[in-house]
Amino acid sequence: MNFLAHIYLSCDNKDLLIGNFIADFIKNNELSNFSSEVQKGIILHRQIDTYTDAHPLVKKGTRRLQKKHHKYAPVIVDVWYDYLLANNWSRYSSESLDDFCEGVYKILEDRINEFPTKIQQRLPMMIEHKWLQSYGTDEGIRYTFKRLSERLSKPEYLDGVVENLLSFNVELTEEFNLFFPEVIEYVKDICQCD
Repeated sequence: MNFLAHIYLSCDNKDLLIGNFIADFIKNNELSNFSSEVQKGIILHRQIDTYTDAHPLVKKGTRRLQKKHHKYAPVIVDVWYDYLLANNWSRYSSESLDDFCEGVYKILEDRINEFPTKIQQRLPMMIEHKWLQSYGTDEGIRYTFKRLSERLSKPEYLDGVVENLLSFNVELTEEFNLFFPEVIEYVKDICQCD
């Protein structure tokens, strides 16, 4: 899963949220640079990734995309799950997506000095362009995949990715809405949050 889902799965805990947000940019030998509570968020992010990658419903969606998108199928599913979360938001939160995201941006701005330089530089653009909300829009998800393709060794494997995902959207949405409540429970169990 991508930023939106990881942030959502932070149990309304600011330290877990920060760790969950920066985790992909932190190496194991850098963990000690952060408070123990932020470290828990970084570790939580990795536990969520492991759980997600091993889940049969996620694997089913990934297999569906491998023929066309090869080794990038798992990454594509991760990104698409943020699209699906944004578009199914009311199933998982009584707070509007905009209100949730604006609250997250405030927390991130307040704690920006704790982030690696790369994220500090990227955060203003993320907030200005409302990346979290944009995952749920056609334009936003296309832009996300465009940015992703620019960092890949085989960008051609992302050709037609949104059209392909949309062709499987019914199946992927059904799988997501079965999977996501399970990952919510998984996080509640390991974090002992409500």
